[in-house]
Amino acid sequence: MSETNIRRRKLLLSAAAAATTPFWINSVRAQEGPIRIGYPVPLTGPYAAEAKDQVQGAELAIMEFNESGGLNGRKCELLVRDTKLSPGEAATRTLELIEKDKANFIVGSLSSSVQLAVNNVAKERRIIYSSISQSDTINEVKDWSPYTFHEAMNPTMTAGAVGRYVFPKYGKRIAFLTADYAYGHEMVKGFQRAGKPFGVETLIDIRHPIGASDYSTFLPRIMSLKPDILFFCNFGRDLISSIKQAGDFGLKNNTRFVTPQLTLTARLAGGSDVFDGVIGGATYYWRLEDTVPSAKAFNDKYRKAYAGAVPSDFSALGYSSVRAILTAARNAGSTDSDKVSTALRQLKYDFTKGPEYYRNCDHQAVQSVLVIESKSKNMKDKNDVFDIVAIEKPDESHLRSCQELGHKA
Repeated sequence: MSETNIRRRKLLLSAAAAATTPFWINSVRAQEGPIRIGYPVPLTGPYAAEAKDQVQGAELAIMEFNESGGLNGRKCELLVRDTKLSPGEAATRTLELIEKDKANFIVGSLSSSVQLAVNNVAKERRIIYSSISQSDTINEVKDWSPYTFHEAMNPTMTAGAVGRYVFPKYGKRIAFLTADYAYGHEMVKGFQRAGKPFGVETLIDIRHPIGASDYSTFLPRIMSLKPDILFFCNFGRDLISSIKQAGDFGLKNNTRFVTPQLTLTARLAGGSDVFDGVIGGATYYWRLEDTVPSAKAFNDKYRKAYAGAVPSDFSALGYSSVRAILTAARNAGSTDSDKVSTALRQLKYDFTKGPEYYRNCDHQAVQSVLVIESKSKNMKDKNDVFDIVAIEKPDESHLRSCQELGHKA
């Protein structure tokens, strides 16, 4: 063999070794060192208060996991990154978490479009992503993957439960004030879907940009139609501002105010007068502790960790999503994505509010939906702001079917 051929053979062998070694090293690393959970959430912007609660819930789940020994001695780290409520920023941060920080799992997000951007990055790299933001789209086959899990409720569930409660009680002539992005659009569809059996009539659907500060140009049009129910399909600061201005305008005198997702953070920020009588849906409310043992246990741990504070619905989501993944990793004895995905599909859990499980076809968390009403009287303390007026139990019949989402089963 000539010297040139010998050199060529050595180069080919070196190239082959370089091509195969990283996979082997990464496979070993995946089962060694700390377990890393990447956590992209909007720490700045109009949803910052909810994001802070998401982080605290996740921190509590990780603290419990580490104190109980981790996974065969491996402890867990939470890597929090700010998405700035931007899909592009979220995709960049998620890519860094996976490629640079070697995150084993991704959890988090707020906003439908942001979570889809995070999911796209994670699924291409075969990394499990558990979303804790409402979306119908993420369950559809075009955006879904075997590594996509949706711990949050989705608009079909949320708007459906709220609609089935309010339509028989408050009327069929409805109007919408809607944030002009996926969350708002999907909530409108959810209410209209739930309203069909009741014969509801949509009078108007007014769209507004996220972060709008002045709703006065919209309100006369709504008032002139005299709807029985006005649905505020927006979130965060937008919800607070629009409900306050609509109340000041006098709309509440003859129209019931309803929002699909009524959060503790929004209610505390907006105040009792602004939100008095407003009805909405919730993943969680801390007063579940009166009747649900797992809620009492979760609240007590949260109070101890955070100087007596009660958890919000987003605290509960942050906690349950991270705890579910870490529980599945323990059950699988591994952080391998395929093994943990299988373990998550098999998981039956009750971490905060009663039984939950992931539907096999789309990995949607099947769970109870709370319907709550804001109050301004008979409050035991500053956090006793809602009455739980109904609880819709976990029921797959309230979800869009697997076939409708594009799944085979």
